[in-house]
Amino acid sequence: MNIIIIDHAIERAIQRGTTREEILRVLQEGIEVQAKKGRKGKEIVFDYGKEWLGKYYPQKKVVVIYVMENEDIVVITAKVYYGKWEVKSED
Repeated sequence: MNIIIIDHAIERAIQRGTTREEILRVLQEGIEVQAKKGRKGKEIVFDYGKEWLGKYYPQKKVVVIYVMENEDIVVITAKVYYGKWEVKSED
């Protein structure tokens, strides 16, 4: 299985503050989330502890939206949200 990250997704990742490495980690380890238009989504909350656009945030949530084409994962976009989340345990 190949992972293909289209140019649009790379541009959005840079603009929104995530990296190729984080996108790959989300795809491998992330929790599945709902996505629109038949697409799939996964997310991870990362510790951040830095400023983004002049404001300090303890965490960031990276959401990767993708589709399956044959056996390949094609990343459509990456969204990043800054803030603080409660991490749910899977008991």
